[in-house]
Amino acid sequence: MRTKRKVSLTIDEEIYAALDKASKTLNRAKSQLAQEAFSLWLKQQTEALMAKGYEEMAEADKVFADVTFEAQREILK
Repeated sequence: MRTKRKVSLTIDEEIYAALDKASKTLNRAKSQLAQEAFSLWLKQQTEALMAKGYEEMAEADKVFADVTFEAQREILK
């Protein structure tokens, strides 16, 4: 069973107005829309961090490949 926590947030009036309008248009609770927005933001942040990590790993792999390639060339001389 999932538990929920009540939170209090301060947001810009424009964002609140847009959230209120979306809530009425979609016939969904503002809290549900906010939860979906938080979930999406967390997913995007996680994906961005993973992409950065993979880019760093690729760079490290390239350096390693260059070093081992050069070592192999030396051995085969």
